[in-house]
Amino acid sequence: MFLAFDRIKELADKQKISLNILEEKLGYSTNYLYSLKKGNPKSDRLQEIADYFNVSTDYLLGRTDNPAISSDLVTTADGRTVDLSNLRERVVLFDGKPLSDDDVDKIAQIIKLSLGVSDIESE
Repeated sequence: MFLAFDRIKELADKQKISLNILEEKLGYSTNYLYSLKKGNPKSDRLQEIADYFNVSTDYLLGRTDNPAISSDLVTTADGRTVDLSNLRERVVLFDGKPLSDDDVDKIAQIIKLSLGVSDIESE
């Protein structure tokens, strides 16, 4: 069973765009996405589509029902899931000064450690 087409169609519908418009935006030939009813896309195309919708390739392939990119989610010891995907947008200043990317990475690591999650578990 090939879920990629169904997932792509669902994501396009949520953004209120047709598959033909999506094909144009991605530079694909007409009806390329409809051809996915018969099989999965090549890895480079799959990644482009996943990037466009900001979902994981595993979600498009039906390997998970969670559309989030795995490295953005951490699961705590008590089973809670915390999304760190937009941490860079939320954490921008400390003491009135901008944070570097290195500082944001350190903050993310501190959050993971405080939640009892190691890097290995979150990826």
